[in-house]
Amino acid sequence: MGVSSRGLASADPRFRERALKRRRQPWRRVLWSVVALAVVAALVWLAFWSPLLAVRKVEVTGASGADKTAVAGLVGVDTGTPLARVDLGGVEERVRSRTSIAEVSVERGWPSTLRVRVVPRQPALVLKNPDGQLEVVDATGVSYAVVKAPPAGVPVVTAASTKGTTKEALEAALSVIHTLPVDLAKQVSAMQVSTANLVSFTLGAVKVVWGGADAADRKLEILRALLPTAPEVIDVSAPATPVTRGGPSPSPSGD
Repeated sequence: MGVSSRGLASADPRFRERALKRRRQPWRRVLWSVVALAVVAALVWLAFWSPLLAVRKVEVTGASGADKTAVAGLVGVDTGTPLARVDLGGVEERVRSRTSIAEVSVERGWPSTLRVRVVPRQPALVLKNPDGQLEVVDATGVSYAVVKAPPAGVPVVTAASTKGTTKEALEAALSVIHTLPVDLAKQVSAMQVSTANLVSFTLGAVKVVWGGADAADRKLEILRALLPTAPEVIDVSAPATPVTRGGPSPSPSGD
């Protein structure tokens, strides 16, 4: 049986419509691609060149006074610089060049703020160097400032020579400060660092030769055991063979 002319007539418009759709699809894809590229280009321009997302404010937190002023000056980013183009690593490196800053992080605060967070170094001891200057040293042994008077409550350590000013020597002095408990620390009237292996201090009326940073807990244990004997000198620099010198003379025996 043949196909009726009515069936062919009704099918023909559907075929034409499908053919037109197939011809339109490539153009639609091209159009959507062009639109997508235009949107991306607009976003890139907005982020990297538009003044709408440019630096208008530098926000420094974690520091105050001279440190805050100095950090703001080290940021080195001009107002109006697109925020997306700011070299965060470069800013961190410049701020970290200030020795009083221990840690720094920089981030973008959209739409127009550059946020700089810092952690200043905290004083752990004051070193009186061979030139008589007072250097402030943090808990990692980094000397980061020179002061006219030591901060309240911060122990002062005297460097006997330039060898006592090295980072290793300062770490040895810090080890003593961290090891001594409060009851002994408050009796320390003077502390001297000669080298990284020779720290000594006066504890009440007793001179203590501590040595380096090694075996700190063992040295403290021996020191406590020997203090009641009231010697003039206690040397725990070699804790396996501690030495005492001087002390009260034996009482004469009566007949």
